[in-house]
Amino acid sequence: MATPAAEVDAGGRPVRVSSPDRVIYEATEHTAEVSKLQVVEYYAAVEDGIMRALRDRPTALERWPKGVREGMKLATGYADRDADAFYQKRMMKGAPEYVESATVTFPSGRTAEEMCPTEVAVPAWAAQMGAITFHPWPCRRDDNEHPDELRIDLDPQPGTDFTDAARVALVARELIDDLGLVGFPKTSGNRGVHVYVRIEPRWDFVDVRHAAIAFGRELERRTPEVTTAWWKEERGERIFVDYNQNSRDRTIASAYSLRPKPGAPVSTPVHWDELPEVGDPARFNLFTVPDRLRDQGDAMAAIDDVQCSLQPLLDLWEEQVAAGLGELNYPPDYPKMPGEPPRVQPSKKVAAHWDEHGNRIEGT
Repeated sequence: MATPAAEVDAGGRPVRVSSPDRVIYEATEHTAEVSKLQVVEYYAAVEDGIMRALRDRPTALERWPKGVREGMKLATGYADRDADAFYQKRMMKGAPEYVESATVTFPSGRTAEEMCPTEVAVPAWAAQMGAITFHPWPCRRDDNEHPDELRIDLDPQPGTDFTDAARVALVARELIDDLGLVGFPKTSGNRGVHVYVRIEPRWDFVDVRHAAIAFGRELERRTPEVTTAWWKEERGERIFVDYNQNSRDRTIASAYSLRPKPGAPVSTPVHWDELPEVGDPARFNLFTVPDRLRDQGDAMAAIDDVQCSLQPLLDLWEEQVAAGLGELNYPPDYPKMPGEPPRVQPSKKVAAHWDEHGNRIEGT
């Protein structure tokens, strides 16, 4: 006999949960198993934090309708049609009337209607539909062409871990201070660290991406533990500053999003002074984060208090270009962009096959 549906109060709105006992996360040595009902209840419980991260932002969903299990695959392209999980970039059919949308434009020029949360019942309903992680755009729906967020993604490479990323984040904080910016760090929910800077929404995606490259290069200059190398074979055991997370249609798991890892870890905002003491970021999970948010408040509570200027970083970008440091590679699904280097691994590149603009020479 099927388990009767349950109901969760999400900000005063009832959200129906079918198959509430379905196991989404299996038990681990340190955490109990997590049901679908508990996932929906979690998002209702972290309303203050999750809505600060999602409100009025076009948001893609990472859906794991079968739950999270070892060996399951997340689809990242058309070739992964048999994957167990997938990204939902368009509004789902049959969504309740309170689930609103926003129009987004992809790098190809195509447009789509994407979910745009305006109240906590929206992520709660999405969780009922199998969503685990929320990927908001760095802009609001009233102006989707001008980001209001610079995102610094510190991504540990093989041989490095969260401790290394946290140490680099503190160097990044010094740079942020030197530039007159205000940064807010969070755990990625895995091994990395994300730092968000709220900016004035008057620059386009290309400008924000260039600012991220400039930031990464300056951080690379300040510490040998950092790299901006796009090709993995060149990164070594360093922390990669993933500047392309600031490209159009590239998103990062939001603050307070669950991640599809054992133990139901959460991407959790932290204060700068506690970052070195985090240790194992998996301690921030579905079971512990609601209490942390209730007792300590949101470490990103002040993120909307100041809108910073991107100009210092754009000036730095121009200085780097003048010094001979030009454009870097875009994501592989992007159309070829102006000034972009050849899209071929350095170890496989034959110089004679490429012109000065990074285009393949016909016939080679």
